[in-house]
Parts: sequence; structure tokens; C-alpha cells
Amino acid sequence: MTRPAHEIVKLARDKDRLTALDFIETIFDNYQEFHGDRLFSDDEAVVGGIALLENKPVTVVGIQKGHNLPENIKRNFGAPHPEGYRKALRLMKQAEKFGRPVITFINTAGAYCGVGAEERGEGEAIARNLLEMSDLKVPILAIIIGEGGSGGALALGLGDEVWMMENSIYAVLSPEGFASILWKDGSRANEAAELMKITAPELKELGVIERIIPETFRDESLTNEEIIARMKTDIIYKIKELSQKDSDELLEARYQRFRKY
Repeated sequence: MTRPAHEIVKLARDKDRLTALDFIETIFDNYQEFHGDRLFSDDEAVVGGIALLENKPVTVVGIQKGHNLPENIKRNFGAPHPEGYRKALRLMKQAEKFGRPVITFINTAGAYCGVGAEERGEGEAIARNLLEMSDLKVPILAIIIGEGGSGGALALGLGDEVWMMENSIYAVLSPEGFASILWKDGSRANEAAELMKITAPELKELGVIERIIPETFRDESLTNEEIIARMKTDIIYKIKELSQKDSDELLEARYQRFRKY
């Protein structure tokens, strides 16, 4: 079933969508969460740590939203501060040191745009992640599970492959922001969404992503358990495939992937 883009935007933002922790705690075994960036504080919008995938250690990082208002306040509505990105980078560099693949789960409207975040170097933190991930000598798989908004999402999205869930979006800015800039009218967000090419099928056709994780089958919604089972199978297969490449081959393929844009 092909849905209009503005409907997919609503589904991507739905409070009942599976979160990063929902995936991490069900796909992986023995998940141990790490905290803090060793520079400023612990940002609860970014979660991550080490876990087992088929009894092999991996590093997992995700941008976490809540299912209700108290959870979203705790997680800053999935809008990371710079220390969140620095925590993610700390985990990824640790993964490189110990030879662990990295899997990221992305769901954010964008990085937090408050004064404090800017004072602590939000832009530098995102740029640093892009620089370091481009040269990380272990496999990186990035999965957009809801909103993939701007640099806030890209900071965890520089992977050997990028996947999207069927009802997720990936964009340089929100449809509301696009409409406000182009037409000076944020109420035309639905119209903007149809123009922006932000849905998984559109981005797959453009070569921006490699795979779409289905959320429906024959126009019927899949259960959360079915979605998770399919994603786990796909992750296991892809990590095995990427792990067979030596670091030089992995980095060259990653470089060429992003240079083609």
C-alpha cells in the first residue's frame, strides 16, 4: 500500500512507534547501557552501549523518544544535545578499538537548537561524528526508525548501509520548515511533504538508502513482534556480510557510497 507522504510523516511521529530502546532490548542480548560523554554530562536523548548479537559483541547507539509526555520530557523529545553526540562517538571509538560492529537506530526531528547546546558546540559535535564515522574501521549499519531529521540524524547515519522503516522519513528539514521557507506558510506542510522526496520508497529509488524494513504485508499492518523479527534477521545477515570485508575495503566502499551524492 502506497501512502501519501504527509500520512507517512504522521506515522513516523506517532508516539506508539517502536523506539530505539524497544529495538535494542529485543533484538540484542545482554544489553549494557553506557552513560556520559566524559566531558560535560549524560544526554538521555541518546542511548547506547554494548550487547550481543548471535553471541557476538556489538555496539548499539540510538536516539530515544518517549511513548508519553513524561518519557519525552526525560528524553528531550529525541532532540540530542552535543554531549549526546559525543557520547555516541565515544561508544563508536570504543567499538573500533575492540573490533565491534556498530548499529545505530535513528529517530529525531533534529538536534536540540537551544542556546546551551550551541554554546557547547552542537555543530562541531555533529561534524566530528561525520568525520570520525567516515574513517571508523568497523562495520556501521544505520537504521532510521521514525524521523530522520537534518544533521541531527546524519550524525549517526554515516554507515556502510542506511536502512529505513517503511513508515519513516529522512529529510534535510521538516515539512513545516520547508513550507515556512518556501512559501512563508507552515500550514502548507502536507503539500511540502509531497514535494520533498522524504519517504523510504523515494529515497530507495534515489539511492540514498539500501533497504526498506516493511511494516505492512498485503495492506495489513505487521505486529511489532513481526517487525522486530524481520529486522533482527536482516541485521544479522548484513553484519556478517560487512564483517567479512577488511578495513581498507570497508572504508573505500563507505567513501564511494557518500561521494556518489
